[in-house]
Amino acid sequence: MPAPPAPPGGPTEPPPPADTAVPAFITALQRDLPGGVTHVSLYLGDWTIVVPAAQLLEVATRLRDGAEGLFDFCSDVTATDWPPRSGEGRFDVVYCLYSTRRRQRVRMKVRVGENQPLPSVTGIWPAANWLEREVYDMFGVNFTGHPDRRRILMPEDWQGFPERKDYPLEGPGELLMENPVDWLKLRQAREQADIE
Repeated sequence: MPAPPAPPGGPTEPPPPADTAVPAFITALQRDLPGGVTHVSLYLGDWTIVVPAAQLLEVATRLRDGAEGLFDFCSDVTATDWPPRSGEGRFDVVYCLYSTRRRQRVRMKVRVGENQPLPSVTGIWPAANWLEREVYDMFGVNFTGHPDRRRILMPEDWQGFPERKDYPLEGPGELLMENPVDWLKLRQAREQADIE
């Protein structure tokens, strides 16, 4: 019997074709911040840059303020989980950026380890506030410097991070109950105990 295939270790990041011009905001980043962009990808017309976590804030500020980019809107922050890649950064945190003045988009990816802190970009793009909270809530990515890093979708006492690929399908275990009313009764009893 053949061995089962290995789980995927992450997405492929195809480089741009040789005859495609790299946008000026990417070449300016590569020129002005050596090591700030570790990989450039073009897939279905969308540009992606991979950025080291240590240079995230510097690159993000340059993308927002640089005359070539002017990415003034962070439309989304999300993450993907790649457990086989745990030694080199289990999560890809993805920032979808848009320039309202230049009408261009870019995706910025940062590889982050399971317990590795990642600086918050809320000081650069305030719209990232709730988006980072959702990534924290669902994946457990630790955003440092966030103004209000607490759960946004799950109850405060929820165990684990539901979007991780190793999260149990049946839930966290001890709070799992067949009837949602039972869970609410348990929660109310805990709140009553805190009051008394």
